[in-house]
Amino acid sequence: MGAFDTLNIAASSLGMHQTWLDALASNIANANTINSTTEDAFQAQMVMAEAQPGGGVGVAGIALSDAEGVLVSSPGHPLADADGNVRAPAMDLTSQMTQLIMAQRGYQASVQVTKFAQDSYSSALQIGSQ
Repeated sequence: MGAFDTLNIAASSLGMHQTWLDALASNIANANTINSTTEDAFQAQMVMAEAQPGGGVGVAGIALSDAEGVLVSSPGHPLADADGNVRAPAMDLTSQMTQLIMAQRGYQASVQVTKFAQDSYSSALQIGSQ
């Protein structure tokens, strides 16, 4: 393991967690998006992470939820069809909020690792200069 591998691994984790946080923010913001039954529902984004060769983590891709969504009876809604149905996203807001907490904590842990590594490298440089 090289001298700066810790920083590289922490940086890759920061990037992956930031992508995850961005996807969750979009999902939560659109949790109540309603479309007509002739349109696709909002598709929630799910970040797929993968281990990187040599250490670290990266984003393998973004998967989307089903465009079918769920039909919801809402006869008074302006977008309702003749049967009174509208299309809503097929996602669970509770799950999205839980994932948001996990992503935030992962991001915070990566920031802390970066700080510890910087402090260690700084101390090593000070010892070497004396």
